[in-house]
Amino acid sequence: MNGDKTNKILIVGGGLIGLSIAYEFAKNKFKVEVLSKNRSESAGFVAAGMLAAHAEGLEDDLLKFGQLSQKLIPEWIKNIEADSGINCGLKKCGILVPFKNYEDLQKFPTIKFGKYLNQIDLNSELPGLNNIWKHGLLFEQDGQIDNRRRLMRALEKACTAHGVEFQEGANVKEFIFEQKILKGIKIENATGEIKKIFCEKAILCCGAWSKTLFDELPIIPVKGQMLSIQGPSKRLKRIIFGEETYLVPREDGLVIVGATVENKSGFNTGNTPKGIKQLQTGIHSLFPEAIKWPHMEHWWGFRPSTSDLKPIIGKSPIKNLFLATGHYRNGVLFSAITSHIIYKLIQNKFLNNTELNLLNKFNLDRFKK
Repeated sequence: MNGDKTNKILIVGGGLIGLSIAYEFAKNKFKVEVLSKNRSESAGFVAAGMLAAHAEGLEDDLLKFGQLSQKLIPEWIKNIEADSGINCGLKKCGILVPFKNYEDLQKFPTIKFGKYLNQIDLNSELPGLNNIWKHGLLFEQDGQIDNRRRLMRALEKACTAHGVEFQEGANVKEFIFEQKILKGIKIENATGEIKKIFCEKAILCCGAWSKTLFDELPIIPVKGQMLSIQGPSKRLKRIIFGEETYLVPREDGLVIVGATVENKSGFNTGNTPKGIKQLQTGIHSLFPEAIKWPHMEHWWGFRPSTSDLKPIIGKSPIKNLFLATGHYRNGVLFSAITSHIIYKLIQNKFLNNTELNLLNKFNLDRFKK
């Protein structure tokens, strides 16, 4: 690419998906600029970081998408760590899904990928697990990454190392068209100055805020409240994925506890007594001794959800504007495969049959049928 200012890839949204796509283009020698209103609000900073294609009980296209991404993630993270010098905390620690009765376990969508545990096995695997859980599935292939403290910072640093420009505090005002072709974006920057930024292509990946910029997107925010507690180092060796609560233990004993699912909260910020109580009840239901561990932080975020809980990835009705949003509660898991496919799509590189099929399933047109 030459030095023409229009010959640029614009990323609209500085969250995990946006940074992942920015990194993919930048390391392939493209000029990239990321427009972000407030990166600290992005779901990438507030998620628990589970890589749980199987423990989440994903089905059909979502399961396939998650499995493809999990295969890409080790090499993807290796490159990010090399370019940033930051260890991202990738760990195949395994995820335990407990059940109160055998009937529920048998109905679990991904049962064939898990190892069955009876109650004796459960107690051996996780001493201290609440005895209300009689059966379990262990997904040893699933794991986690420390997105909140490490991955997001590593991506920012890796992007910067490859020359990505950032416009933090950029409020997108409108898209600039010429004969129904996207030519650029008009923004109000952090100092209140109105600027026009021209580009070759743009990718809209604003998560829960995507609809505010492109009204055709059927995205709604689903609020999630979370907290962290400090336990003894290595007291919990597996992630516990319960019915309404999960516990994600980091190497240093910090445990991420999540998350409420609030479909009607809109963009109402802040933790609530009801939300915190639900999380505390969930801790006790899974691992009673942890209820005594000191609370470290409380926070919240907004998941970008569609009516079918599948992401929107691919071309938009506007030429040169592409979409990568609606990842709901699997943005961390789906980040590697999303950036991989978006890059290949925009560059007209070969997409295999599986990738093409998923793009067809995840495109915006499915909501017009």
